[in-house]
Amino acid sequence: MTDAPSPAQIDALKALAGEGGWSDDPDRLAPKLVEWRDRWLGSTPLLLLPRKTAEVAALISFCAEHGIALVPQGGNTGLVGGQIPRGEALLSLERMRAIRDLDVVDDVLVAEAGVPLVEVQDAAARAGRFFPLSLASEGTATIGGLCSTNAGGTAVLRYGTMRSLVLGIEAVLPSGQIVNGLKRLRKDNTGYDLKHLLIGAEGTLGVITAAALKLFPVLNSRAVAVAGLRSPEDALRLLTLAKTESGGAVEAFELMNRTGVGLAIKNMPGVREPLEAAYPWYVLIELASAEQGHAEAALERILEKAFEAELIQDAGIAQNETQAEAFWTLREHQSAAQKPEGKNWKFDISAPVSNVPEFLARAAVAAERLAPGCRIVAFGHVGDGNIHYGVIQPDGGGEAHDAGRAAGEEAIHDIVHDLGGSISAEHGLGAMKTVEALRYKSSAEVEAMRAIRAALDPKRIMNPRVLF
Repeated sequence: MTDAPSPAQIDALKALAGEGGWSDDPDRLAPKLVEWRDRWLGSTPLLLLPRKTAEVAALISFCAEHGIALVPQGGNTGLVGGQIPRGEALLSLERMRAIRDLDVVDDVLVAEAGVPLVEVQDAAARAGRFFPLSLASEGTATIGGLCSTNAGGTAVLRYGTMRSLVLGIEAVLPSGQIVNGLKRLRKDNTGYDLKHLLIGAEGTLGVITAAALKLFPVLNSRAVAVAGLRSPEDALRLLTLAKTESGGAVEAFELMNRTGVGLAIKNMPGVREPLEAAYPWYVLIELASAEQGHAEAALERILEKAFEAELIQDAGIAQNETQAEAFWTLREHQSAAQKPEGKNWKFDISAPVSNVPEFLARAAVAAERLAPGCRIVAFGHVGDGNIHYGVIQPDGGGEAHDAGRAAGEEAIHDIVHDLGGSISAEHGLGAMKTVEALRYKSSAEVEAMRAIRAALDPKRIMNPRVLF
C-alpha cells in the first residue's frame, strides 16, 4: 500500500536529493501540475530533480523502502493524465539532458531521458543522420516520456513507433536497482526483452533514464503535397496507389476532414486554405528518397494517376520548403485549433487501416445521436490506422455536451473494439482510460499485466493510479 509522503519523509527526500535537486515552490510546481488541455489538475508536496541515474536510484530506493508513491514526468505533453500527480511525489528528469554518445558506424545516439526530441533530431542532423520520430510537441516532449508512452508521430508508417526506434535503455526499477541495458545490438535473443516491457509502461515498471536510439540515413529527396478528396475510401485507395508507385517512399500519409481544416484556418494565425476550393476530406502526403529527384517525380506520377482514377479532386505540391512547412503547419495545428471551440470529446483510436472508413461513418452516426448538432473533427495518421477524433459541442451547448461525455466515449470505443481496434493508439491509458480499458482487455491479458507489475513493483509505488 502506498501513500503520499509524510512531512518527515519529505525532509528525508530533500536531504537525499541535495541542493538544487528538489523544489516545493508553488510557482515552480504549477506548470507541472496541469496538462495541456487543462483537463487534469494535480498536486504534489515535492518535485524531485535528479541529475544522474545514481541519484534516481537513491530516490526510488527510499520511496520503495517507505512505500512512498511516485509519479514520473517527462515534458508534460501527455494527454491522458498519466504524468499528473494527485498527492504523490513528482519525479522529473528535466536536468538529465546529456547526449552521451553518437556513433555513425553503429547508427546510434544515446540520449538521457530529459533531452527534448528536437535536440535529438538536431544532433543527428549535424552528424549527417536522421532520427525519424516527429510530432507536434517535439520541442518539449522528452526522450524518457516518449519511450514510456511508446510515442508514434507522423512517420510510423515507414519507421514504426518508439519501440521500433530504441535499441537499448537504461532504467531504474521500482526496487531502486539500475538496469544497464544501453545495448547497440540489432539482434539479441537471450531471454525476455526488458526494454520492450518498460517502453510503453507509462512509468509503472520503472523510470527510463537513457535510451540508445536508432539513426537512419538522411533522405535528401523530399516532396510534400495536399490533395482534396470526396471520402476516406478514396483516401485509402490513394494510399495503396502511393505505396505501390513510390516503391516504399511514403513517409507520411495524414488525413484531415473539412471541419478540422476550417477550424485551423479560423483559430490559428497564419494558416491558410491549402487549395483553391474546399473539399470534404484532405490528405497530406510526404515522400522521401535517397535518390535525388525520386520523391518529386514519384509524387507527380501518383497524383496524375489519382486524377485519372478520380480519387482526388485537386492537389497542390509544395514548390519549396516554406510551402511544405505551411502544409505541415495546417496538419500540426489540428489539435490546438479545437481548443477555443468549447467542450470536446477527444479520442485517440486505431483500427485496421481497411476499417478506418467504417469507423468514421459509424462514429459520426453515434456522435450525432448522442450530441445533436455536434461538430466532428477527424484527422491523423490514416496510413497506420490511427485517427484523432474530436466531437465538439454545438455552439452554446457546452453543459449538455459535457454531461453526455461518458455515454459518447463508451459508444465510440465500442465501435472501435467491434472493428478490431484500440481505444488508445499512441497517447497511452494514463489516468483517463485505465478503468475503461478493462472493458476491452481479456482477463488473461489483465492478469498477466498485473502479475508483471506485482513482481517488479509489489508495493505499487510507481504511478499507482495508472494501468492495471
